[in-house]
Amino acid sequence: MVQGILILVVFLILAALMVTRKIPTFVAMILLAILTVVIARVPIVGVDDEGAQIGWLHLVIEGGATRMAAAVMAVVFGSWMGQMLNRSGVTETIIKKSAELGGDRPLVIAILLSIAVALLFTTLAGLGSVIMVGSIVLPILISVGIPALTAAGVMLMSFNIGLTFNMANWQTFSGIFSLEIAEIQGFMIYMLVATSVLTLAYILIQFKRDGRKFAFSAPTEETDSSDEEPPVDSDDARQLKGFLGFLAIISPLVPIALVIFLQVPIIPAFMVGIVWLLIFTAKSFSKAMNMLTRTCLDGFTAAAPALILFISLGMLINAVMNPMVREVLNPLLIAVVPTNQIIYIIFFIIVAPLSLYRGPMNLFGFGSGIAALIIGLGTLNPLAVMGAFLSAERIQGAGDPTNTQNVWTANFTKVDVNSITKMVIPYLWIIAVIGVIVSGILYF
Repeated sequence: MVQGILILVVFLILAALMVTRKIPTFVAMILLAILTVVIARVPIVGVDDEGAQIGWLHLVIEGGATRMAAAVMAVVFGSWMGQMLNRSGVTETIIKKSAELGGDRPLVIAILLSIAVALLFTTLAGLGSVIMVGSIVLPILISVGIPALTAAGVMLMSFNIGLTFNMANWQTFSGIFSLEIAEIQGFMIYMLVATSVLTLAYILIQFKRDGRKFAFSAPTEETDSSDEEPPVDSDDARQLKGFLGFLAIISPLVPIALVIFLQVPIIPAFMVGIVWLLIFTAKSFSKAMNMLTRTCLDGFTAAAPALILFISLGMLINAVMNPMVREVLNPLLIAVVPTNQIIYIIFFIIVAPLSLYRGPMNLFGFGSGIAALIIGLGTLNPLAVMGAFLSAERIQGAGDPTNTQNVWTANFTKVDVNSITKMVIPYLWIIAVIGVIVSGILYF
């Protein structure tokens, strides 16, 4: 029990250092992984009676670094396709077409742009893509009289819709929970519906509160060009018009359709999407190859922060799943983890906001290790653990003020990042409540 309490103290210290930005998230998770196995007295190196490795250098550092390999490659290919969407002009075209359809009706424009952003982020990922999309969407919203704070919320809530059907995320969650992609996808359908409905509710309620304002102004401060996505290359890409343009515009849906309806694996689905984009956007074979090479390199660069995070996630998961660590931590978890359906629903509804500030319910922080530990207990259906943590992830996706997308959106619209959190939290928590209840009904 003493060892378990000491691990908990280390966790709290590292979490505090991470929240206060004294150390980055990936460093905190690697340190937690190492300190956890050290406290649990896992040997540094060694083999068991059958010759299998039992040392943490092999199991945690070496094995953990490659544990999330499938998720890493899904992120790389997704980022590659995202770069092609940006460079070919598909991203900009989708946004501007949505704005044109809305005419001079702010509410319609907000809804259409929300749909466009959600569609794009089923494929796009990373801060660069947020900057690319936000730099177009936010000025349009503000220019038709939508207050900056409301516009920021529209952007982030819509972004959150897209994340529910982002296939690279599905692969990541599959690795964390050791579940099949189809099982992740099945639950995320409920999250897609709930997030979409609450985003629409957010837009309608904020419009009622704000009234119809028509201050035709937009942020004038230029963003740092070094952070932006590459501009559309008119020499490489066709004008997206007519039937071929339509086929290019629907390209974000192609990988999703292949995965859902034809059960194509995620990486091949992204490859088909990349080829689809080349066929309907490139002017010639040589320019297609040029675009392919440049976007591949840009995709790796854009994906780098996520790749580093996934390496540290794998180490942390392997650390907490070590039999010696589980033996130390299981008594603490058994005392906390609910085993009754009603208590399960109440407990995870209450703790869902702990996904903020890289808290214990945050799957892109220490939550991945805690989820693995709970599954290891064997007292909860792994699907129920998945449902609880993915419900909490809805709050983190658009509400965490430590998210790079939240910080950039706040800076661009000149509003306080915590003001955005306060505004969207009620809607995000309702989504989490819905998710936990659905999970309790389906998987308990």
